[in-house]
Amino acid sequence: MKIGKYLALAAALAVAAVTLADPAWAQVSGRLRVSDAGGRAAPDLGDAVIYLQGRGARATPRTARMALDARQFRPRVLLVPVGATVEFPNQDAFNHNVFSLSEDNTFDLGLYPQGESRSQRFRRPGLVRIFCNIHPRMSAFVVVRDNAWYTQPGADGSFTVPDVPPGTYTLVVWHERAPQITREITVLAGAGGLEGLELNMDASGYRWVQHPNKHGQQYGTTRERY
Repeated sequence: MKIGKYLALAAALAVAAVTLADPAWAQVSGRLRVSDAGGRAAPDLGDAVIYLQGRGARATPRTARMALDARQFRPRVLLVPVGATVEFPNQDAFNHNVFSLSEDNTFDLGLYPQGESRSQRFRRPGLVRIFCNIHPRMSAFVVVRDNAWYTQPGADGSFTVPDVPPGTYTLVVWHERAPQITREITVLAGAGGLEGLELNMDASGYRWVQHPNKHGQQYGTTRERY
């Protein structure tokens, strides 16, 4: 009986050794730069989203949070996997009405007061534009991904997409104020993976455009009461 246990343990250790000696995963890393008018470095690099397109295992659905605070959504950009639930707690001393008219992820949470929170589950991948039906300048984005290969850069623009299987992918970089970037990349197995990517976006032509309300109409011209 003991011999059988020892043999099973030896076999497990051998499998583990092979796995460690021949890792299947790699990473994609680099730095993103976003330029505003006059070549100035953009202050909102962390609002960019970087992901790889391709079939792969999905990240585990989770609950995330986007607060309504001082007539703003915080954070402004939220990156979640398919199936995630996002809570929208109202921290302002007045009502909000969170909604989206984005295809495949349309919803309307209705009017609710301070101290109350409502939530929405995102079942399909895509870019979801979030607004408030009362405050016309409130806007945010939920980016829903159908695999686990995504990230947002740090304040200095550095980024890493971990645990990427070897293969060829389309890398996508999104930022609300700049044209989207797509690039074909090949990820090789082994330590380091694909490193040193330099990605540049030009946001100098960005112009803010007023979005319609949840009925597809323009907001009223009267001043907001709260």
